[in-house]
Amino acid sequence: MFIRIGKSSLKKNNENAYGDCIITKRYKDSDKIIAVLSDGLGSGIKANILSTMTSVMLMGFAENNADLIKSAEIVMNSLPVCKIRNISYSTFSVIIADNEGNVSIIEEGNPDFIYYSKGNIVELRPEIIDSKNHKNRHLKIYNFTLNEQDVLVFVSDGVTQAGLASEQLREGITREGLKRILKEYIEKTPDFNPDDLANHITNIARYVSFHHIPQDDMSALVLRATKPKKALIYTGPPYNNDKDFEWARIFDDFDGKKAVAGGTTAGILARELNREIYINQTSGGSLPAVSFMEGADIVTEGILTLTRVCEYLSDDNFEDKKDAAKELIDFMLDADCIDFVVGAKVNSAHYDPNLPIEIELRRDVIKKIAKLLKDKYLKKVTVQYM
Repeated sequence: MFIRIGKSSLKKNNENAYGDCIITKRYKDSDKIIAVLSDGLGSGIKANILSTMTSVMLMGFAENNADLIKSAEIVMNSLPVCKIRNISYSTFSVIIADNEGNVSIIEEGNPDFIYYSKGNIVELRPEIIDSKNHKNRHLKIYNFTLNEQDVLVFVSDGVTQAGLASEQLREGITREGLKRILKEYIEKTPDFNPDDLANHITNIARYVSFHHIPQDDMSALVLRATKPKKALIYTGPPYNNDKDFEWARIFDDFDGKKAVAGGTTAGILARELNREIYINQTSGGSLPAVSFMEGADIVTEGILTLTRVCEYLSDDNFEDKKDAAKELIDFMLDADCIDFVVGAKVNSAHYDPNLPIEIELRRDVIKKIAKLLKDKYLKKVTVQYM
């Protein structure tokens, strides 16, 4: 099982900062994810400070396996006090889940999360713990196990209250309305990406708002338990020529989607597996176009394309691109678990003999791509050198 995460946030109209904060992190060693959604009091800079403080502190406590009930009380005691309302306030939802489907959730003040399982909305009964120091604040604690294809949706109250007092929605979307929206979307789009659902929720909240303009900060966080999509990327020839056939068989036997980045790499695979490479003569922008080989989902040029992939991922600037780097990024982002197999043989076309081998260009670029995929896109990534 693999927990996929999607998120979407909109700022309140005429504000320069998000009043909500969502932080997510995946841990390779423990196959665990932690996510926090916090909604700061009011909107704008003050709300941003409150929600960011809350999210960062709770993430830190969760990372260190601290008692979340005690941690939540510490956070509530630590928030600065609003001079106007004389309260320190930031609502939050903390989610800890692993790839076995075990989930722990602690919520305070946010709309109750929605749990979709096997075609139905499931209502779970929480353990409720009253805050020791803050009247009218109560922690809701949940511990349960997800099934494959289960969905969890968390939102700030800017979503459930969207459209409040309008002619069509006197009480806003409400949690009940959100449940209907969620169920309808999943039934119509069973193979959805969590980011798509999160965006769908905030877009609907914006649409029903006065003049289709957000009257509050709006955020949605979506978790989905799925069978992991696996991908393998080969780049660079293996260090030992005697291992070419074994190296090629590992590629051919891989159960998942496969990509090749590098002409020499593709040539060795084609030779060892008795395959043909079909060169695409069309333009790929400033990069060589994608080629084709039986048993591979995508074949690209090597270091130039990978360098461009790294640039695009760093800048979040690739949606409108039309080249081999964009196609390789789409391949990567469609997967949950990505294995890079990097050939340790130095390519004389790119290697500077004055540089130590450990900073040889291909390896350096792959390390950067792997870090971006893990930190920004929450992929599970491994890098193996051969």
